[in-house]
Amino acid sequence: MAQVRLDKFISERTEYTRSRIKELAAKGRITVDGAVVKRSDTKIDPDTAEVIVEGKSLRTERYRYILLNKPQGYVCSTDEKDGEIVLKLIPPELRTKGMFPAGRLDKDSMGALLLTDDGEIAHRMLSPRHHIPKIYIVQLARPFENNYINKFEKGIELIDGETCLPARVCAVENCEKLAFIELHEGKYHQVRRMFAALGNHVELLMRVSLGGLVLPEKLAIGQCMELLHKDVENLFLPNDFEAFCKRFSAVFSANLINN
Repeated sequence: MAQVRLDKFISERTEYTRSRIKELAAKGRITVDGAVVKRSDTKIDPDTAEVIVEGKSLRTERYRYILLNKPQGYVCSTDEKDGEIVLKLIPPELRTKGMFPAGRLDKDSMGALLLTDDGEIAHRMLSPRHHIPKIYIVQLARPFENNYINKFEKGIELIDGETCLPARVCAVENCEKLAFIELHEGKYHQVRRMFAALGNHVELLMRVSLGGLVLPEKLAIGQCMELLHKDVENLFLPNDFEAFCKRFSAVFSANLINN
């Protein structure tokens, strides 16, 4: 691969500005393959160079992928004028300048949210052509009714007259007010509006799967983890909804209730 400037390499993987990188280099705070490099325009091999900035080693991968278990009260935005943004939950050492939420979760919703600086992956995720299914678990105000299943499969007509694509829903065993929902689209407040159209109310909502990428059981609300590119590809793998519900019913119902 062609060599790149050291300051470009660092700025793509951190939140440092190029002027700050130049200062750090001049002060001897940057090493490449164990040697201090004082010029930020030095060319390096991005695939093999070991770059350490202020004692922290940088990864060679160009892009970063963070899976966050979003808590309530945070908005999926990069603009602090919108409220408490989800980027505040990502540790500084995991953030990059171009990082953003790939998709949205309502302020009052919890669960799986991908943040990345990879625009191509985000575009693939959000493109209607890919139809990445998303699975949610909800706590309802009133018990789940079996007729919901057929109504969801036919496509719920919302109160404002808008019609949703066919979706799948099933009750959580031994929990009459909990249900799993699988959607192939992302209308504004869609899950809440779908149940409202059926005369019910969503009290709690957690997204537990993005395509084949399942929210890890041990990832607590408010915590995040870095994903490898090969893990991110799970986004584009199909999920067996019925098998998913059976396998994760106990895990996610406990997570929702306890949070």
